[in-house]
Amino acid sequence: MISIGYLGPNGTFSEQAAFSYFNKDKEKYYFIPFSTIQDLIQAVDKGEISNGVVPIENSIEGAVNITIDMLTFESELKIQAEIEIPIKHCLIGYEDFSYNQIQEVLSHAQAIAQCRGYLHKNLAHANIVFTDSTAEAVRIISQKKEAKAAIGTSFAANFYGLSILDTNIQDQENNKTRFVVIGKENGKKARRCKTTIVFSTENKPGELYKILNIFALWDINMTRILSRPSKTDPGGYVFFVDLEGHEEDEDLRDALTMIKRKTSFYKSLGSYEIVD
Repeated sequence: MISIGYLGPNGTFSEQAAFSYFNKDKEKYYFIPFSTIQDLIQAVDKGEISNGVVPIENSIEGAVNITIDMLTFESELKIQAEIEIPIKHCLIGYEDFSYNQIQEVLSHAQAIAQCRGYLHKNLAHANIVFTDSTAEAVRIISQKKEAKAAIGTSFAANFYGLSILDTNIQDQENNKTRFVVIGKENGKKARRCKTTIVFSTENKPGELYKILNIFALWDINMTRILSRPSKTDPGGYVFFVDLEGHEEDEDLRDALTMIKRKTSFYKSLGSYEIVD
C-alpha cells in the first residue's frame, strides 16, 4: 500500500484534504498522522512515506511559512497537487458547562486568529492555549471532563465523542485553506495547472522589476508573490511565486528559461494540478 502523511491527529483539515484527494482508490493507501509539519515534510523527503498533504496558505491568515521555507530550503520535494478546503470551525466541549464557566479555549494559532472576533464576544474571560493542531486541541480536552473548550472540526468532535457547542464560528464566512500534495516525483499535467518557483535577485535597483516584466512580456499570470528571508544573507530575500500554467506550456517554458538566466538563485517546486 502507498503511505500518505498528514498533519494529525485524527480530525484535522489536513486529514480531510488527504481523504478528499486520495479517495478514489482508498484501498491503495493508508494514512499516517504526524504531529508537526516539519516531521511530515522530512518523512517524505527521506522516503519514509510516499506523499504528504500540508497546508500552505489560508485566505485570512496568509502563508504557512514553515511549509514554504522547508520546501524552499530543506528538501528537494515537488508539489504534485493543490486542494482548497473550506474552513468551518466549531466550538467543541462539554454541554455540562456554560460559556461563563469555560476557563480555557484550546486550538492551533491560526484557528484562534480566524475566530478572534467570536472569542472576544463570547469567551473574552477564557485563557487561550495554543496547540499543534485543531484536532490535538480536541483530543486534549477529551481526556478529562473540565470547563474547557476547543476550536476544531465537526469530524474531530465526533471522533473524540465531544459535543459541538457552536458551528461556523470563524469571523469570515469565506475562509479557505490551500493544501498541497508533496512527493519526490513531478506532478501530472491536468486541465488546470499551476507552477511554483522560488528565486532571488542581485541586490541592485530594478532587479525584481526585470523578473516580473518577463512574466508580463510572455503574458503569464502571476497569482501570488511572497518574500521570505533567505536564511543565509541578513537583509536578503527569496521570492516565492505562483504562476498559472504548466512548465511544459511553450510561453511559460520560455519565460522560465529567461528567468533562470537573470536570477542569482532559482528553484522550481513543480507544476501541478489544481483540484476542483
